[in-house]
Amino acid sequence: MSDQLVFMMGEYEARFPTDRQYCSNHLYLKEDSAREGSGGKVYQVGFTAYSVRLLQDVYFLDWSIDPNSEVREKQEIGEIESSKALSTLYAPFQGKVLDFNEALLDDPSTINTDSYGNGWLFRFETSAALLSPDEYIKVLEDGWEDTQRMIKGQLN
Repeated sequence: MSDQLVFMMGEYEARFPTDRQYCSNHLYLKEDSAREGSGGKVYQVGFTAYSVRLLQDVYFLDWSIDPNSEVREKQEIGEIESSKALSTLYAPFQGKVLDFNEALLDDPSTINTDSYGNGWLFRFETSAALLSPDEYIKVLEDGWEDTQRMIKGQLN
């Protein structure tokens, strides 16, 4: 089995490592085995290649909550600005945002170049059921037609 899955976004490849799990709002969650949580597993959370491709060049990131904040699913937690739009960031599940990748506040461009590595956004503790890489690819396939319409609408 490959260590990555590929989803074609038109002529562009979006690659997804199979060593992490995903959520439908286009974030990955990689288990952080060095940290123990009291209410679930601890994960590093970041943007998938799909979301980075749609955002394009990220140049501003701001958090609207403090570290160690309990959050509910889809709660607003911050904002990100890119060449495409200003977007609100939402909690992927109910859980606790433990801390943020502080380096991104000074230079969020790492999200563009290394989202699966040093471009992670925050550490998150949750006991939620996450999507496998294959399940996430299915979410992308099911929504790709709508995404293409949205992209074309932005260009027109």
